[in-house]
Amino acid sequence: MNVLFLTIAGFRSINEPGIYNDLLREFIKNGHQIYVVCAKQKRDNVPVGLFENDGYKILRVGIGNVTKTTNLIEKGISMLGLERKFLNGIKKHYNDVKFDLVLYATPPITFDRVIKYIKKRDLAKSYLLLKDIFPQNSVDLRMFSKRNPIYWYFRLREKQLYRNSDVIGCMSEANVEYLLKHNPELSADIVEVCPNSIEPINIDVNDKQRTDIRQKYGIPLDKTVFIYGGNLGKPQGIEFLIKCLKSNQDNEDVFFLIVGSGTEFNKLKSYFDTEKPNNAKLLDQLPKADYDMLANSCDVGLIFLDNRFTIPNFPSRLLSYMQASMPVLAATDVNTDIGKVIEEGKFGFWCESKDVSVFNDNVNKLCDPILRKEMGSNARRYLEENYTVKHSYEIIMKHFR
Repeated sequence: MNVLFLTIAGFRSINEPGIYNDLLREFIKNGHQIYVVCAKQKRDNVPVGLFENDGYKILRVGIGNVTKTTNLIEKGISMLGLERKFLNGIKKHYNDVKFDLVLYATPPITFDRVIKYIKKRDLAKSYLLLKDIFPQNSVDLRMFSKRNPIYWYFRLREKQLYRNSDVIGCMSEANVEYLLKHNPELSADIVEVCPNSIEPINIDVNDKQRTDIRQKYGIPLDKTVFIYGGNLGKPQGIEFLIKCLKSNQDNEDVFFLIVGSGTEFNKLKSYFDTEKPNNAKLLDQLPKADYDMLANSCDVGLIFLDNRFTIPNFPSRLLSYMQASMPVLAATDVNTDIGKVIEEGKFGFWCESKDVSVFNDNVNKLCDPILRKEMGSNARRYLEENYTVKHSYEIIMKHFR
């Protein structure tokens, strides 16, 4: 099949690791031709245009910044113009290609006209990988209310996107239930679980490498190191993270490593600059090789979500921790089922992201090296049994054979 994949994620090469890259490589392994249309944001240091490789082509379309930006005007203008630019790019560079399947992920929700065009032109089937429920997520975070015209405009676009999707793959059972409850016009027959997934690799870190990378970044060797790596934005509920760090300032058994960037990075940096905690460190973007080595030299992976969410987020960050055979400590809202998955899979603990006391109890439990080793093994096994791209590929393809 000829498969068209639409995304605002920046693609340098399909060979790099990532939930979308890994899935597309699985399609290529199974004999499909992949055509990507992706966004090149202003901040991205990559060229625009069409790039061809064996088994796939990547078309980068230039837009303004839409992720990890505090400039909402730029973000809004860029999102509204995204659809037109993607359509123009497809007509110019892929006009001679007949697509059989169009895959696309949220965000954004403004792909519906592109999908409608491809379906009409090529009689293609469409599959939505639902990774984000917008605009409700912004309402939850009080960015605007349901009375705001912005909400009603994007809610209409959201419904149009669902209507143009032959199948909608959700990250978890809670996502399926939410989508059907709040969009009763959707048939349950077209909504299913198609989880975040990766192609697991083995990353072996020996004692010397572990020691070297920890010493390089000033991470102690004799403490249980809890790492958070990823976006530091409003969805992560940075205020609760700061409360957790403050409450553990006198805990001599643990060390917290926060690595990432995002709109709330400066809020977190202000705390570190003011309080100067001796058992925590904040790092900005690291070289990928260093981050991978450092992440796999830590002991426990952290996940944070804002307590106000009514939508069931399911962060893909979980997979990198599981790949590293690392137990997970999640502090989230009560609507996501990520905590249920973690605890039923016996590879970590969960607490509500407003209960510092329970968070600390879980931190102390995970200082037990025997428990960590057992939970880490469970995490890797659960990943291989449930969250590989082979599983996702089969879920998608059963509709189109």
